[in-house]
Amino acid sequence: MRVFVAGATGVIGQRLLPLLISEGHHVTGMTRSARRGEALRAQGAEPVVADALDQPAVTEAVLHARPDAVIHQLTSLPRRIDPRKIERDFQTNDQLRSEGTRILVEAARRAGAGRIVAQSIAFMYEPGPPGTIHDEQDPLVREPPAAFARTAGAVKTLERTVLQAGGMVLRYGYFYGPGSAISHEGSFAEDLRRRRMPVVGRGGGVWSFVHVDDAAAATVATLTAKPGLASRSGGVYNIVDDDPAPVAEWLPALAKAVGAPKPMRVPAFVARLAAGEYGASTMTRSQGASNAQARDELGWAPAHPSWREGFRTALG
Repeated sequence: MRVFVAGATGVIGQRLLPLLISEGHHVTGMTRSARRGEALRAQGAEPVVADALDQPAVTEAVLHARPDAVIHQLTSLPRRIDPRKIERDFQTNDQLRSEGTRILVEAARRAGAGRIVAQSIAFMYEPGPPGTIHDEQDPLVREPPAAFARTAGAVKTLERTVLQAGGMVLRYGYFYGPGSAISHEGSFAEDLRRRRMPVVGRGGGVWSFVHVDDAAAATVATLTAKPGLASRSGGVYNIVDDDPAPVAEWLPALAKAVGAPKPMRVPAFVARLAAGEYGASTMTRSQGASNAQARDELGWAPAHPSWREGFRTALG
């Protein structure tokens, strides 16, 4: 299969390309950097250098590649996100999710690609009753914190654009592992070592994680999923591990795994002053997601079924 990967040098793209190549696919990888393009060539992919927001360049690249499948892994985030300044930190990423998605999907359709797969997130559901673990039929957040409103809109635009084109949306959980923020060298580890990431309130916010290699494997699985399954699922899949967990459990475990002190605890009102409403809510009111549909319809299962094992052995 001829596969075009946009965002080929990102956190998931770096883990995805070797899998695709090892399975015999002809891979074209798009990146903004000529230097990174040479790294893609060394891996065995055909590189193309283009700005994802430059419609003529993207269209030309996709048409030239003649892909059977287009995989959208475009992201642009700073190494460390400041929860007080997420509108600033997410600005380019939001553009990629909205305008970049439109450009890429239009190019894929012009090129006759039979499958379009795009990255979304599994932590933007409308909150349900306490203890809710979300499946793909649950609605996305309706009234996000003001600072997160543009980002929420961009995610919805991405999903709508891809699904209207008959594509598939993968709602990944929080990434951990090599190259991600949750790794030995990532920003979470740095903040924990500096005691800048406390447990907020009771630490009741529930997170669903996925190891970067499991996310890449799930993405590959979409290429061979039977066409009828996408219509049954709506084309949307949560790509998360089996073990949604509250912050009060996973944050101390992560601290231990990266050799950091045990996190402090701070009241929620203090966190809101320091990190804003968005930062505080992710630690106190988040809810997890279920991977049952991906297991059933994609034939995928995480090699790291729980972050508990993954944090100990696979942070990279």
